[in-house]
Amino acid sequence: MEKVYILGGSQTDFQRNWSKEGKNVIALLRENIFDALNDVSLTKEDVIQLNKENRIAIFVGNFIAENYIDQGHLGALLTEVDPCFYGVPSARYEAACASGSVAIDAACSKIRDRTYDVCLVIGFELMKTVDSKVGGSFLGKAAYYEKEGRGIDFPFPKLFARLADELIDKYHLDEERFMKNLSAISYINYSNAKRNGLAQTRNWYMDEKQAELRNSETNPLIGGKLALSDCSQVTDGAATVVLCSENFKKKKYYHEDKPIIKGFGHRVAPMLFDRKIRDAQNKDYILPWTRQAIVDAYERAQLTVDDIDVFETHDCFTSSEYAAISCFGITEPGKEYEAIENGQISIDGDKPINPSGGLIGCGHPVGASGVRMMLDLYKQIAGKAGEYQIRNAKNSMMLNIGGSATTNYCYIVGKEEI
Repeated sequence: MEKVYILGGSQTDFQRNWSKEGKNVIALLRENIFDALNDVSLTKEDVIQLNKENRIAIFVGNFIAENYIDQGHLGALLTEVDPCFYGVPSARYEAACASGSVAIDAACSKIRDRTYDVCLVIGFELMKTVDSKVGGSFLGKAAYYEKEGRGIDFPFPKLFARLADELIDKYHLDEERFMKNLSAISYINYSNAKRNGLAQTRNWYMDEKQAELRNSETNPLIGGKLALSDCSQVTDGAATVVLCSENFKKKKYYHEDKPIIKGFGHRVAPMLFDRKIRDAQNKDYILPWTRQAIVDAYERAQLTVDDIDVFETHDCFTSSEYAAISCFGITEPGKEYEAIENGQISIDGDKPINPSGGLIGCGHPVGASGVRMMLDLYKQIAGKAGEYQIRNAKNSMMLNIGGSATTNYCYIVGKEEI
């Protein structure tokens, strides 16, 4: 396949509340996009020239701006960011919480078929425009809304609480031990976030005891067994990555090593949670389509879990990260607790997960999360992750899911082997 290089990119500070700052979506996009272009040494004049040659395009990942900010037609909205984007092919891509990943996939396809040399992938969401209950209803549209979301307060915490129940039942887990494992996942992500200067919770307090105090005044239950500490954050934010072809990399960045996208996987499971569980009843993995997306990525990259030095996963809830551990191949299915209890997934373990803080620690602006994960894979391989850098990282992997593990995207990013 034609190589796809990651030149760099930018992430906004996920701690910010853009509405309270009096800034709108245009301000968010302008700041993030031009920070990304500056990071890769591209100017407005470069964008204009590449567009004259029809060698640049923009791919926007966003889930539900129509509800949060009353705005659609998000590709064309970039013309309001700056006149340099006039005429540049741009469009919005949507796959619930995997919207950023489907935008990356579309961009990669256009580079691989040599349509474009440079692709900007922008993921964003402004979620602090409504209260949590209204926002929960909006997010419920990532499920089958008529059957799983309408009239239900906070539908997704309930769906992922059911995943926790099903994990216990399928693998005959001790419930108390399992819940302590989920608390450990939460604590790891919050702890990692303290190393990340762009993480939403970097100044928040969390320890394992606090995470275990479910159904308390400071850690109330949100859905089923899951409490506030088990949930990812409502976040405003944007992330941009700049991808390019081998030809463009050799011409403009010939003196620099740049990570490449080595493999990807994309699989879609049944949308209804009940059907997912029925589908998995006689299978080893509780999320078999998630596992298959990961297997596809390994096969395309011609790598195995032994080759991966760092992981970013979609911890929308602690139960989703728990299930991902075996899907990655770090443990056998049903033995995920081993990697948690022996410290394997901690930042100083041999298979660290979410050194950025993940969705729980770093934040989860839905349409931006896939792009943010890709940016963090780039940072790890390029040695630019700062205080959460994994030493000697050569290959990295991400899992981004939409809905209740309905859309499953996986990417492997690594150093180019010459």
